[in-house]
Amino acid sequence: MDKLFSSKIYIKHRFKLIMLLDLKIVALGIIASIFLGKASDPFAMLTTHYIEIGGFLIISLIIYAISFKLFGINKSLWSYLGVNEIVNICVSVFVADLITSILYQYMLPDTFSNIRFAIFSPLLIIAGIMFIRMLYRALREREVGRTGKATYKNTFIIGAGDAGYILLKELSKNNVFRANVVGLIDDRRKNSVISGVTVVGTTYELLKLIPKYEVEQVFLAIPSIDAYNKNRILNILKEANISIKVMGSGVTVEDGESISKHLKDVSIEDLLGRGEVKLSQGEIRSYLRGKSVLVTGAGGSIGSQIVREIFKFKPSNLILVDVNENALYMLERDLDFERSHSKEYEGVNYISEIVSIREKEALREVFDKYKPEVVFHAAAHKHVPLMERRPQEAIKNNVFGTKNVMDVAIEKDVERFIMISTDKAVNPANAMGASKRLTEIILQSKGNKYKTKFAAVRFGNVLGSNGSVIPIFKEQIRKGGPITITHRNIIRYFMTIPEAAQLVLQAGYYASEGEIFLLDMGEPVKIIDLATNLIKLSGLEPYKDIAIEEIGLRPGEKMYEELSLDYENSEKTDNKMIYKNTTLDIDVDELNVKLDKLQAMLGHATNEEIRDELFNIINCYNG
Repeated sequence: MDKLFSSKIYIKHRFKLIMLLDLKIVALGIIASIFLGKASDPFAMLTTHYIEIGGFLIISLIIYAISFKLFGINKSLWSYLGVNEIVNICVSVFVADLITSILYQYMLPDTFSNIRFAIFSPLLIIAGIMFIRMLYRALREREVGRTGKATYKNTFIIGAGDAGYILLKELSKNNVFRANVVGLIDDRRKNSVISGVTVVGTTYELLKLIPKYEVEQVFLAIPSIDAYNKNRILNILKEANISIKVMGSGVTVEDGESISKHLKDVSIEDLLGRGEVKLSQGEIRSYLRGKSVLVTGAGGSIGSQIVREIFKFKPSNLILVDVNENALYMLERDLDFERSHSKEYEGVNYISEIVSIREKEALREVFDKYKPEVVFHAAAHKHVPLMERRPQEAIKNNVFGTKNVMDVAIEKDVERFIMISTDKAVNPANAMGASKRLTEIILQSKGNKYKTKFAAVRFGNVLGSNGSVIPIFKEQIRKGGPITITHRNIIRYFMTIPEAAQLVLQAGYYASEGEIFLLDMGEPVKIIDLATNLIKLSGLEPYKDIAIEEIGLRPGEKMYEELSLDYENSEKTDNKMIYKNTTLDIDVDELNVKLDKLQAMLGHATNEEIRDELFNIINCYNG
């Protein structure tokens, strides 16, 4: 039967075929009601008045077709006959019956009973329509029962609330995951029965229940679950080595919308247990709405997400600056698509400009052309090993390129300048980190000396950014391993890209006099734990299916990162995930002399000499 109802002809003309079948049931119901409405010799009356009856039948079928179309009963799925479907069937039939009963007394002879017709007709039609649907469901369930063990996966749904119930209902009529739901899991409803499925236990019993019921996949269907409990449940499930899908937070389902489409494979972000970011929308809107905003490094992982977050606050213009043409082109394509599909992106003008931040005159041209009032500076070289081999490139781009953007922002009276920094700038062990620390020092030297409000935002690694550890590990798993780590005890701070971008916008509101804001990165994560979790999430076993190899620390790599220097005192801001460091009092003239010397060395000095001078400068300002 599944072959019949999955055939191309059926799929293409499904709604028309269902309407045709329903109208056949209506025709039989009307004829039967006419017979039942005639007290004596109905066959004689039928042969005598066949023209009137035929005309009445045709008009009635048109009326019923319109009613069925309006109430959408031909679009309901047969494998589940729920309350909404039954109500729609009854209402559509009674509406059509009301009209046809009125026509009945005018079109047919008085010898037919109008009252009997009005009673029998809807009852017979409703019974027929529901019977055919219930018959289909029974036959389909019987067939699934015969083949279920071979083709369907035993499944737990975690969450017996509204989302879990709707998902259970949907799987009974459109089982895209081939799930044989053998039980529900809920911490507060144990032993309850929902739609014929028992709540067999709590989340704390999962490791015992999964082998007992031979479960192969689990759906976490609690959109409102908090970060702690989500992380707790996922850490239990990852030990079971089964398929896991998670429903996104805040999922709501419109009438007729699929809820199963919100089930996604569990990601490493889910296992980090990061809470939802709380922003003051009004504060961010106050400095972005209606403003001309420029983002450097707009094609990068952080820069592009900052662009997407800024859109929500309706700036007048958004200028996307990057030297990478491919990255900008892809970002523009994404924004074009989003603008055509989302109201969030309406009414915002955006333009891309291929500009190197090393070219001060080119920056002036862009600033003169678009007159930005707010600048987010995300452009930077960030890969530690590459910058160790060519420290002068880190200095040219990260130090003097950033200084160019700051200087032009001051010249053009930009209102705010927010720079992206990194935890690698704290007690740096490599040229990249040292170059970012020097940009923080330059930014703090601007302080409150100008109209422009300066600030830097310092945070750790972001999950999924270009060249970061997560996509590298995923690619290594895809190729069958091994996963390579530099040291089994190395630890790093992580947050998601959207989380970082949102907090950058919030920190931008607090910008005043060259502050360095720190983002709460949560607990540090061991890279080896990250690797083993990714392997398990792929349904594989660490060291057995995918090997993990240590290759040794790379040049300039630290075992752990820090977020603050020893002398820096962190103060709370109004947002619990953002802290503010004390600012340095820096002699600008003295700093400029040091910078001039460093810049002069770039043309002739060796890598070692340049690197030494870079560290000499930052050591003068590190307390």
